[in-house]
Amino acid sequence: MAAPLAHRMRPRTFDEVVGQDHVAGRGAAFRKLAESGELPSCLLWGPPGSGKTTLALLAAEALGADLIHLSAVEVGVAEVRKARERARKSSLYSRKTVLFLDEVHRFNRAQQDSLLGAVEAGELVFIGATTENPFSSLVPPLVSRCLLFRLEPLSRTALITLLERALADAERGLGGSGVGVPAEALEEIAARAGGDARAALSLLEACVGEARAEGSREVGVEVVRSLAEKVILHHGVEEHYDLASAFIKSVRGCDPDAALYWLARMLEGGEDPLFIARRLVILASEDVGLADPAALPLAVAALQAVEKVGLPEARLALAEATIYLARAPKSNAVLKALEAATREVQKGPVEVPLHLRQASAPGGRSLGYGRGYIYPHDHPSVEQRYLPEGVEGGFLEREGPSSKPPDPV
Repeated sequence: MAAPLAHRMRPRTFDEVVGQDHVAGRGAAFRKLAESGELPSCLLWGPPGSGKTTLALLAAEALGADLIHLSAVEVGVAEVRKARERARKSSLYSRKTVLFLDEVHRFNRAQQDSLLGAVEAGELVFIGATTENPFSSLVPPLVSRCLLFRLEPLSRTALITLLERALADAERGLGGSGVGVPAEALEEIAARAGGDARAALSLLEACVGEARAEGSREVGVEVVRSLAEKVILHHGVEEHYDLASAFIKSVRGCDPDAALYWLARMLEGGEDPLFIARRLVILASEDVGLADPAALPLAVAALQAVEKVGLPEARLALAEATIYLARAPKSNAVLKALEAATREVQKGPVEVPLHLRQASAPGGRSLGYGRGYIYPHDHPSVEQRYLPEGVEGGFLEREGPSSKPPDPV
């Protein structure tokens, strides 16, 4: 009972796993392969607290295999070699070995390569757990040699099931605590856990402990809120880009409410405010552009405010710029015109016309540089060609702006 509640309440069978029926439910491929003794090397990809370690432990038990449990944060190639040697010895007795490597994405390329031989030769069953997208965080040869199973954040319903189970279990859980947790408090815990079973159970344990220390027989919602410092919103590399994408698309789509939501989500999740500010500067040029030329200096001002002021006050500058850009009329004419000009340039190099060349260059005048150039301030009504021969202009006009009127203030 000295172990944390989340550890004590770890599911002991596949049937006790909740929220991952597509992996652990009856008929699911992962479970069927494990229970039939045919599970190959695989990767479990999912957010924290989604059950990756639990599923690996249950798979090893179902396979009747020796389990080697390592964390990529703490070990290296030497430990992988020891695991391979241990697996070879176990195979002499017709016993399988499961190498479970948590946080496998923390291995560098050379360390990941050290797993390939054992996986390809079938010396052991490798199960790697990662919170990051394996297609971007792991070497392709390792990914190609493993089955991939994606785990999802637990729903609030699934989390409440786990919480209720812990409250009812007198042997491993809090069934003998003498403290009740009403439905609204359970809902609050589940909401603040962010799909993380470990976080939900840890918060429940803290709330019950607080109630007992205060001599209370019930956990109130206010106790939950006081112990939960923040909603758990920290995100990994992949979600970092997903959140940024949602933010950008909301501003581009003229939805200030959605844009503010994703802004708050990124800030609460610990996102670098300079990253957000730079995205706003890009948005001002790419998506507002000529439809509202004031947007770019305002976005740059927000970036400078973040650099000079910092959080938490700079949140207001980011919010102001976000609202302004979301409400601004939209035009991608600058982007499309630049792309059109770039396509023209990529057709091949064209020399600068003589009359546009630098006449003050050494020997320039003798070569005819600048000859025939008309100074526009002296001859404002005289037209002259600035594009080289053979290059068609009208990049801005022929692409044309796409715009959307601003929302009413």
